[in-house]
Formats: sequence, structure tokens, C-alpha cells
Amino acid sequence: MKAGSFTRRGLMRSAAVVPFSAVAATNANSAVTVGIIGFGGRGSSHGRHLANLPQAQLVSVAEVSDASIERGKQKVSLDGVKIHKDMNEVLASDVDAVIIATPVYMHPDHFEAAIKAGKHIYIEKPAAADIAGAKKVMRLADAAPRELNITFGYQQRHGDVYQAAKKLIDSGEIGKINLVHSHFLKSGMTGNEPVLPSPRNESEKLAQWKRWRSTYGEIITETFCHNIDAMNWFVGAHPVKAIGTGGRSVMKVGDLLDHLNVTYDYPGNVQGNMVGSYLSPSFYREVYERYFCQDGVVETARGYWKHFRARNDIVEERSPHDITIDALEEFFGRILDGKPANTGVRGAESTLTALLGQLAIDRRTEVTWDEMMSS
Repeated sequence: MKAGSFTRRGLMRSAAVVPFSAVAATNANSAVTVGIIGFGGRGSSHGRHLANLPQAQLVSVAEVSDASIERGKQKVSLDGVKIHKDMNEVLASDVDAVIIATPVYMHPDHFEAAIKAGKHIYIEKPAAADIAGAKKVMRLADAAPRELNITFGYQQRHGDVYQAAKKLIDSGEIGKINLVHSHFLKSGMTGNEPVLPSPRNESEKLAQWKRWRSTYGEIITETFCHNIDAMNWFVGAHPVKAIGTGGRSVMKVGDLLDHLNVTYDYPGNVQGNMVGSYLSPSFYREVYERYFCQDGVVETARGYWKHFRARNDIVEERSPHDITIDALEEFFGRILDGKPANTGVRGAESTLTALLGQLAIDRRTEVTWDEMMSS
């Protein structure tokens, strides 16, 4: 399939008038062909979404772990899908696009390989586990061929509920943003997990990648980066500096923090606060962003958005589905419509914003964006 050879609009119009059986028979010839690199939890979830998207067809998977493949088959059928151990076999094939869902520390190199292969790229967040890797991704994205569609897995940018909230704030109806507060509280560790030594080889490194900062990128970088990307988007800039604190209350494995609090200073005298932890009991999860404006407050989350208009006057809209679907539909739609977009630099910038917070926690002092970028 060549970009621009047919349109998403044409595909959807055909789907409206042709019997489903006929559409199913022709999808293989008209949809974007996709290879997923990394078929663990996130990669297999993408596979499940693809099974319900007429714009895309999963044709190949690269995964080194047989166990991950077997677990993935519990989510999505891999009948007719080519399974590889080596991602280069997927990149060398004629797939139109790849979804990169490998461990964080592999992202820069896998991103580079996909660009060299000339594939459209949907890559999971964050850009990298460290500053050097994020800078590399930024350079690669900036230099990538402009006909390539490059999207990072910051789904908030694409969710209908987030876009509705952003539209309200951008209208100026409730005044400018004066303060941002974000929460990402979830369960993680109990403190009773077996403690393992640092990885001694590549096999152990891959098996334990979620336990170590060098491979995971710290909890603010790998997980709380969703809130941080949303803050950057709504404020319209990256922060100029950050100060923060964090620690390990129960976590004994690896070297990651289990809680943190970072305050970012944005241009225009706007502060954004990021509170996150892995300390909640298993039944409790609280994830949202709140934007405090002069004449109202907006709250955003993956499943809804709220507009606090006055005391006891709250308007709420629920998302009809997982906003990852919105992100994937937009990605494949751009390929089908021949309207490429490259969000790689922006994705790396949001990753660097998370890393700025991590650096401020480590140094226990205020750190500026320019200091980080020159480090």
C-alpha cells in the first residue's frame, strides 16, 4: 500500500454500503499493514485494538519471549500473523507501519532502526530512559523524512475528552490557566517482593527492566509522563525549571522511587505540580489533571473530563472508549489520507520534562531546563 493511494474517507464510505463479509474480505488489501515490535503487556493490548480497527491489519510480530507470545494469544488471535524473534525481520518486510512497544531503554535504538527502514512509526512513551537517549530521539525525529508519520503513545493528546477540555480552555471563556495540579496514584509494590541483585547479563536486564532506573527510566519518566505531557500541552510550553522530592517508603527491589512530588515552573508565571506514587492499595487508583483558571476549573482524565462552572455546578463528559483507540485511529487515518505528522520532537520534549523532574529530585535543588539540556 502506498500512502495516498486511497483515503480513509473512501474506506469508511465503502464500509457503509458494502456487506460486512465483503469488507472483511477486502480489508487485507486496503488497510495499513502493521508489525508490532514487542508483544508484552502493551504490545498485545495494541494487537487487541488493531483487531477492531478496519483501517489496520496486524501481519507480523517481533517478540523474543515465548511466554509473552503465549500470554498475548490470550488477548488477540495471531492466526495468519508472522511471528519473529528478530525485529529486523519485521523492519525488512513490506509492512507499512510498526508499533514499537519494547522496554523503555530500547526505544532510541529501535526508533532509529524503524526510521532507517522507512516505516511509519507509533512508538510507546517515553522516548528514552535517560537524558542522552531522549536527546537522541529528538535529533532522529527532527531529521526523519517528512513523509513518515511518527506518533508517540501519549494518548491524552488524541482522546476526544481531552480535546474537548482543551478547546474550552483555548477559547478563553474561563480565562487563562493560572495553576495546574496532577495526580497519578496507583498500586505497585508491597515491599514483600523478592530482592534480586543487579542484572549481570542482557537476559537478566531484559527480565528485570521494570525494576531499574537505567532500563525503566524512573516512575516519573515511564508512568507519570502521561500527566506531564498533558500539562505541557495545555500550558503550551515546556517548563523552564523544576524542584522536587521523592523517596522509597516500601519498595525494596531495584532502585526506583515509590513516591515523588515535583513542581514545574512554566513560562507566564504558571506552576504545575506532579504528585505520584506506587503506594496505593490494590483497589485504589487516582489519575487526573486539574487546570485552575480565573473563572472555572477543568479536570481531565483518560475516562472523562469535567468543567467546574460554579459551586455545585459541574458538567461532565465520559469517554466512550479507551483513548488509545483515538490515538491509533488518528495515526492510521493520517497514513491513509496521506497527511503525515511527526510528533517525535514533542514526545522527546515531554520525556525530557519528566527527566527534568527526576534530576531535580536527585539533586535536591532547583534545576533549569537549560542546565539539563547542556548536561
